[in-house]
Amino acid sequence: MPSFSSHRLLAAVLAVAALAAAMLAAAGVAATRADTVKVWFLQGEQMIAVDRPGSTPEDAIRSLVTGPTAAEVKRGVRTYVPTGTTVRSVSEANGVVVVDLGERFVQGRDSASLLARLSQVVHTASGTSNTTRVRLLIKGGTPLGMFPGAVTAVPITVKYLETPNVATPKPPAEKATPVVESVRAAQQRLVELGYLLPSNVDGQKGPTTETAVLAFQKWEGLARDGQLGPATVKRLQTASRPTPRTRGSAGRRAEVLLDRQVGLAIENNRVVRVLHVSTGATSTPTPPGDYKTYAKIAKWWSVPFREWLLWAVPFNGGIAFHELAEVPPYPASHGCVRESYTASKWMYDFSRVGMPVKVMASSR
Repeated sequence: MPSFSSHRLLAAVLAVAALAAAMLAAAGVAATRADTVKVWFLQGEQMIAVDRPGSTPEDAIRSLVTGPTAAEVKRGVRTYVPTGTTVRSVSEANGVVVVDLGERFVQGRDSASLLARLSQVVHTASGTSNTTRVRLLIKGGTPLGMFPGAVTAVPITVKYLETPNVATPKPPAEKATPVVESVRAAQQRLVELGYLLPSNVDGQKGPTTETAVLAFQKWEGLARDGQLGPATVKRLQTASRPTPRTRGSAGRRAEVLLDRQVGLAIENNRVVRVLHVSTGATSTPTPPGDYKTYAKIAKWWSVPFREWLLWAVPFNGGIAFHELAEVPPYPASHGCVRESYTASKWMYDFSRVGMPVKVMASSR
């Protein structure tokens, strides 16, 4: 017969075992509750993943429809999925995740925004499954011809979206124009003030001079037409070289002035060049702040918008300096700092990985 002390010892051992089992069970529950899924939004021209609670493709898609948090929006994270989009169903069969959304998903906005929505769904749905293929349905039907350059009649993958489907753009051929001495004099003055390079002084009107004039007009608060009209020529005679808005350490850095829509390339606290740029539109603003460039990418493919971003210098996630064909004199980008082909390669060469970039709402 076991002694009384043996019974007590056995009881103690069982109690410890029960406690350990309870702790393990609790840890298992905690681990389950801690499961997260990757939900994909946009930052500038690229995709960015954030964590959300969940474990299934449906959990991820429902979080996608909910959208980014206020804190995420503050740092430039955006969604192109329309508010009010309904999730009809998310299922997985035969190696394909099928996402069926309400028609609100494809309403409004332009073709680029529709492509961004498609990328968000494909990235998000495939990130929580063993399969990489995703099929999008709208009210149970296949959306045909809605996403330019993307075939949705069959399941698609992230790799498909990451593969360029258009040729790398080339700068337009510039036509020679008559040499005009008054133009040459204005160009020389733009060089002295930091808007144009000495090699660009040729006495001819053209895109390079036009973008330099635009930058000058923006800085001086003149009408932004890129032309050497009387008011611009008059101001050129009395203007001073722009100075940095902030004092920084020695070396190279950049300031982006959202109110003036210019970029300042600065070396040893002297403005080397003033650039005509276009930053984020009202719906996708470029967030002010202090950043550092983390890469230089001569040819960067924008997965969500399926276009090339040449001479890209990213400094805040998917937000970067980069070349684009259209650089209007007002904010129009998805959050990036667009540059004309007349200056993008120069800024790429000027930049260094780790270079400070300060984005400022007001330059006054």
